[in-house]
Amino acid sequence: MQNDKIVVGLDIGTTKVCALVGRKNEFGKLEILGMGKAVSEGVVRGMVSNIDKTVEAIKKAIRQAEEQSGINIGVVNVGIAGQHIKSLLHNGSITRQITDHEITVEDVNRLTNDMYRLVTPPGSEIIHVMPQEYKVDYEEGIIDPVGMSGVRLEGNFHIITAQSNAINNINKCVTRAGLAVDHLILEPLASCMSVLSDEEKEAGVVLVDIGGGTTDLAIFKDNIIRHTAVLPFGGNIITSDIKQGCMVMQNQAEQLKVKFGKAIADEASENEIVSIPGLRDRTPKEISLKNLAYIIEARMEEIVELIYAEIMRSGYGGSLAAGIVITGGGSQLQNLVQLVEYITGMDTRIGYPNEHLGKSKIDAVKSPMYATSVGLVLAGYQSIDQMAAGYTETQEQTEHTKPATAQKTAKDKDSNGGLFQMIKGFLSDDIDNKQSY
Repeated sequence: MQNDKIVVGLDIGTTKVCALVGRKNEFGKLEILGMGKAVSEGVVRGMVSNIDKTVEAIKKAIRQAEEQSGINIGVVNVGIAGQHIKSLLHNGSITRQITDHEITVEDVNRLTNDMYRLVTPPGSEIIHVMPQEYKVDYEEGIIDPVGMSGVRLEGNFHIITAQSNAINNINKCVTRAGLAVDHLILEPLASCMSVLSDEEKEAGVVLVDIGGGTTDLAIFKDNIIRHTAVLPFGGNIITSDIKQGCMVMQNQAEQLKVKFGKAIADEASENEIVSIPGLRDRTPKEISLKNLAYIIEARMEEIVELIYAEIMRSGYGGSLAAGIVITGGGSQLQNLVQLVEYITGMDTRIGYPNEHLGKSKIDAVKSPMYATSVGLVLAGYQSIDQMAAGYTETQEQTEHTKPATAQKTAKDKDSNGGLFQMIKGFLSDDIDNKQSY
């Protein structure tokens, strides 16, 4: 049964490393069994910059999750982000030898697997291949060609690449922490699973995940992912602006942003003052909340304008009926929704990972800052359903994400049939026996 399986997600972010242990309950909702969190000091703008510090943060987060869930964790789904992420569109085709038989899953798999053989720029490799639509004997607009008759099968694919060094560093950190990487998953793709509805993806929507070091974008239309991008700005740059503008310490700047920050300066009171403890033998410093809001608004306007420019560059700016969904830790800034709506002219809401969550003792995971972590767990269960449907994929698709130490033999995976056809969560048949997985 699916609710006997366990999936572990590991989000290695710029500000935090978060590990979530989850399983599906009898109602199909995700129950979080354990959560671990540690301060991330070895990651800059989504990329690992210090192996040792990142390993220690992973160990701490995993240890907390194990203690809370009673589960020994051995294999995890890991998120990947950073400015090095690139996306492109490519068209591929195959000619079938047996023309009197209908198109099979194997034919679709063969076409998808061919995309992994594309020549990428030196130092980069393909992490995701996602079908947009297919053609059968030049007949366009086919979503699922299985069962049709035809000789020539073509497909348009959305391909995502990442730097090999970034992938290797993540694998190295996870391996040194005593774990094995099941799959590297682009973080905005994981986030969309936890906060977007099927109706929004059908109508056209932009997911904006504002993290500590990066802002991730994913655009959906007709239930198909159309565009992805990673911007090298996040909540940390706002904290740095406050630190310099108000002449305070880094931790004080972060607290000012979280507790009193507003994205629209006109919403701040002229007369409100916050007193900050001074350095040794110095008087406290008084900070005007109006000035604080001006600092935040200036930077947030820049980030939102970059987001809007990326949306228009995608070519889908005029066809997104569901507007924008913002999530991530940065989305909790006061008045941010109003600012985004004012600059972009698009309907905006905050994305909470509540829809797929069942009752849990850990209410903290319902915060937007854990949208990616919840999505990594949900991605594992997406693959369970796909494996049950009998899909397979070749080993070529997973060689670059699976280290030699990974102790797994499950090879039945899906290489078609959905956004996350390449994602498989780690499974455990018996959580009560505390198996290592």
